[in-house]
Amino acid sequence: MVAVLNFKDICAKGEHVHFARTALTTARPNPLHSHDFFELFWVQNGQVRHHLPDSTETLTEGDLVLVPPGQEHGVQAKGEHSLLVSVSLDPEVVHQLVARHQNDLPDLTTLQFATIDSRDLASLNRAALRLERSNRGDLATEAFLLPILLAFAKKDVPQNIPSWLIDAMEAARNPEVFQNGSAGLVALTGKAHAHVSRTMRAQLGQSPSEFINDIRMTYAARQLVTDDEAVQTIAEQCGIPNMAHFHKLFRERHGTTPLKYRQKYQRDVIQP
Repeated sequence: MVAVLNFKDICAKGEHVHFARTALTTARPNPLHSHDFFELFWVQNGQVRHHLPDSTETLTEGDLVLVPPGQEHGVQAKGEHSLLVSVSLDPEVVHQLVARHQNDLPDLTTLQFATIDSRDLASLNRAALRLERSNRGDLATEAFLLPILLAFAKKDVPQNIPSWLIDAMEAARNPEVFQNGSAGLVALTGKAHAHVSRTMRAQLGQSPSEFINDIRMTYAARQLVTDDEAVQTIAEQCGIPNMAHFHKLFRERHGTTPLKYRQKYQRDVIQP
């Protein structure tokens, strides 16, 4: 049976937000849980496995997730030193924001994902600390939440790009999709490969393969500096078991080899 968490059992009367900072264990969550409130969480350090009823995804430092009420999920550490910051949000406050800004916000009835860099992560932590030290009322909660919700909104997308392609492009950032290459992206659209390719070239100036390989190489770079797994393992996680091809794509994207990239940037990873 799925455990259901209730907002009234977590927050004190008059407060609209609750914070938790958790050093995760590697134990798999069993069973999953759901809640009657919105949960915003981000990976502060390390890697986290995010379990959903039908899939599991790997999140890394700077990944943000907004979980709507009723969504079953669970988290576990992938390796050591995994730290998660979780914010339980009064659903009424979120609904009020949506009512006022519905044209600017994504569909918050579904899971939302975003990734921020180390500078924005530091800013987010400072904003969270300010809210935590406040009275946690309506105004303070909204001031904290609105910029974050906008981070989940679709940005810099041409207005005439079809919604089916936007949705597929967002979903393709999941490793379970991009591991299958351009075929994984195309399958999400329900369209013919040639049609998807023509549309992407016309709207974005990229082929499906180029788009997917950009995602793969961004993911690979993050894995190289946040994990100590072998380059071969990371290449396989990207769906590119051919190491010569992986090195070629990585060098084209980042201007150096995976090993040199790791040696240069791994020491600069920001710890909490």
